[in-house]
Amino acid sequence: MNDHIPGVQLSRCFHENYIEPRLSSRIPALSFASALIGPGSEVLGFDTPMSRDHDWGPRVLIFIRESDISQREAIVAALQHEAPASFLGYSVDIGKTIVTTVPAYLGSRLGIKLIGKFEGLDLIDWLTIPSQTLAELTSGAVYRDDIGELTVAREGLRFYPQDVWLFLMASVWNRIGQEEHLMPRAGFVGDELGSGLIASRLIRDIMYLCFLIERRYAPYPKWFGTAFRQLACAPEMMPHLIAGQHAKEWKEREQALAHAYRIVSRMHNELQLTDTLEEETKLFFERPFTVIGGDRFAKALMSKVENPTLRKLAVFRFGGIDQISDNTDFRAIQQRFQSLSGQNSPLRSFFERLAQE
Repeated sequence: MNDHIPGVQLSRCFHENYIEPRLSSRIPALSFASALIGPGSEVLGFDTPMSRDHDWGPRVLIFIRESDISQREAIVAALQHEAPASFLGYSVDIGKTIVTTVPAYLGSRLGIKLIGKFEGLDLIDWLTIPSQTLAELTSGAVYRDDIGELTVAREGLRFYPQDVWLFLMASVWNRIGQEEHLMPRAGFVGDELGSGLIASRLIRDIMYLCFLIERRYAPYPKWFGTAFRQLACAPEMMPHLIAGQHAKEWKEREQALAHAYRIVSRMHNELQLTDTLEEETKLFFERPFTVIGGDRFAKALMSKVENPTLRKLAVFRFGGIDQISDNTDFRAIQQRFQSLSGQNSPLRSFFERLAQE
């Protein structure tokens, strides 16, 4: 169990030594792409020996052109013919190999009905897609891409467009502004449990904001902290976040969060997206509570958003799906609705209706 080959590396060997030779010999004229993307800890590079107990092993997704979709059965048959039961000592289930097109696969994962080649997303669509899904589609590895569609699509999903990026950062600053004074207020009246819960929410928002500032997609809870440790700001930021999380008394939390606020404020200013904003914390009105004033940063960022639809949505301060809910099933509603009905999710209609108000 101590010897571990990362899943991305294992699947690359599988592609080079089985998938590619088999298809090249049996269907030599076929143009295809082979990749490891989508769900799976190995796609994000976080797999360990423990990951082997389910849904892990040598595997790839095969992408073909829409014009070659009639060859799907022949492709599967070629891969399954006298297929080995294992590869490099790891069991293989060729029957689970997905053969699809780029629009079909992306449509199922993004929860958006795509027709023809992927040509990008509408700005509202970006708000309906969990950052975990975007991380899954832009991480992993592409081992071969004769058709070019997969490489182009991944590049188009590499990160949020400028206005969406500004909008999402503003929404997280709004969340901080709404709750930063509540943590010490709860502690002030002796509710240390409630104060600690609010502090945890603020810490999560600070971390999410750091992902956005560093232009990285934040993964879902299992790997949220692990991925955060890879951010450039982590060495400086983490001691304060951990101190805030472990504090037993609200004033300790307040002090730890004040340090974190100053760091993330400096990070904001270093982006040079807005006028330079004050990085020091201050008292919340006449109360003995220290805050950064998250709403200041939110307003400054939204003033730079050009898209009229996003500017209208800013009135509601909801942000995107990741800010609206942390419920796993709700975040996946986009994919489930599209797969069941073949139509776009109500989430898009929800944002469109808000923008019309």
